[in-house]
Amino acid sequence: MTVRVSTFEAQLRFLKERGYQFVPLRDVVNWLIDPAAKLPPRSVVLTVDDGHRSVYEQLLPIAQREHLPVTLFVYPSAISNASYALTWTQLRTLNQTGLFDVQSHTYWHPNFNNERRHRTPADFQSFVGRQLDVSRQRIEAEVGTKVDLLAWPFGICDDELMALAAQHRYVGAFSLEARSVDRRARRLALPRFLIVDSYGVAGLAALLGEPAPRRNANSAGN
Repeated sequence: MTVRVSTFEAQLRFLKERGYQFVPLRDVVNWLIDPAAKLPPRSVVLTVDDGHRSVYEQLLPIAQREHLPVTLFVYPSAISNASYALTWTQLRTLNQTGLFDVQSHTYWHPNFNNERRHRTPADFQSFVGRQLDVSRQRIEAEVGTKVDLLAWPFGICDDELMALAAQHRYVGAFSLEARSVDRRARRLALPRFLIVDSYGVAGLAALLGEPAPRRNANSAGN
């Protein structure tokens, strides 16, 4: 969510010290699809939603220094429009580093529960389809990347939404359930941990089921 650079740096040090290895999100999706695929032990993935400018200004130098693969889930209506958002030029630069994979967060980040309440079933399905298709088309046209991964806005997903995502050619979609991924997970409702600054290192350790760090180590956010 919102994490200070100092907290993020401390969390990275903690993960490295505990033997975690950052892998591209695409590798995890392929691991779920292909029973023969392998992942390194203690794999961890970094995803960032919404497309804020801080990705370019703050995260890019860290990702380059640490060789971190990052998946960005953006909603194109904000890109090059909202004052807080990245530009398409910046997204192309991020993609060209080979570290950042730009994927879909729908076209304008709607709350699908709210939309369902005031639309007919047919209109709702059409609306969701447009959100999924227009987002993909715009990102692919502007950035030149293949878009088939989706972060559900607000983490909202259900059987109908998952069926629509599959119908519109998404192979992986992500909610905000706070648990790890295993091979029993549904590929269109994959869990993620939402990290906020107040977690610091100790909170991250607790989420991962790790022993608490020593108080004199990685002090930021402890």
